Amino acid sequence: MKILLLGKNGQVGWELQRSLAPLGEIVALDQGEPGDLCADFTRPDALAETVRRVAPQVIVNAAAYTAVDKAEAEPELARTINALAPAVLAEAADKLGAWLVHYSTDYVFDGSGEQPRVETAPTGPLSVYGRTKLAGEHAVARSAKHLIFRTSWVYAARGANFAKTMLRLAAERDELRVIDDQIGAPTGAELLADVTAHAIRTVKSQPELAGLYHLAASGETSWHAYACFVIEQACRAGRPLRLATDRIEAIPTAEYPTLAQRPLNSRLDTSRLQRTFGLCLPDWRVGVKRLLDEWLVR
Repeated sequence: MKILLLGKNGQVGWELQRSLAPLGEIVALDQGEPGDLCADFTRPDALAETVRRVAPQVIVNAAAYTAVDKAEAEPELARTINALAPAVLAEAADKLGAWLVHYSTDYVFDGSGEQPRVETAPTGPLSVYGRTKLAGEHAVARSAKHLIFRTSWVYAARGANFAKTMLRLAAERDELRVIDDQIGAPTGAELLADVTAHAIRTVKSQPELAGLYHLAASGETSWHAYACFVIEQACRAGRPLRLATDRIEAIPTAEYPTLAQRPLNSRLDTSRLQRTFGLCLPDWRVGVKRLLDEWLVR
């Protein structure tokens, strides 16, 4: 099986290079990479030519415009990368009879209520980012063979993330203020990549399983509780910090204004994915603790 992986240097793309390797030959590309194959999502037509030349059986799109606040000032760029480019990939995949795997976000919902959203729940994005990701979903869903994974609060060992930021600030400050009314599940790029590989292998023999699935770690937390968990783990590991958890103040979203509005309820119901693919998604603490264990022993 030949797999075209786009966005190879992102958090999820980096892990996908590992998880997809046992499935076959991987052609992994990223924007700005030297060579004659274009992976620039600001040039959707050139992406179609790349797909034609590689002729993969599976296309995995791990590229996206993810600067949520910046997107408010760059709506056309966000739309090109998050919606128009996936539409081109979907058309190119259909011409080859290839599978297209795509990632989306809880930001396609309005964040109301307190119940986890199922795949068929009404959408209502609050931001440019959310609207462009929803448009991308719709484009990919028109492809005959597609897998769309909606996820939330993604982190990875590679690159910046919330846990790293909290550890840095805890070493520098005596007090912190962290939002406590946005609820979701921190989800590791490792988990996303491993489930993706399992799902691809499954749908190759069971194409009727194509569709949209929610994929996130189990359980739920707030950003404030997440921060406290990270600091507690660091203290147990003997990491010298200035900040104790009782000095992390819980604040509402209204006290931390941003250009783009965030959903308060980022809970995703993953029952369909777990039932369909015979999986048990671990609690969010499992992945975060493993990540911290690796950092804190360095």
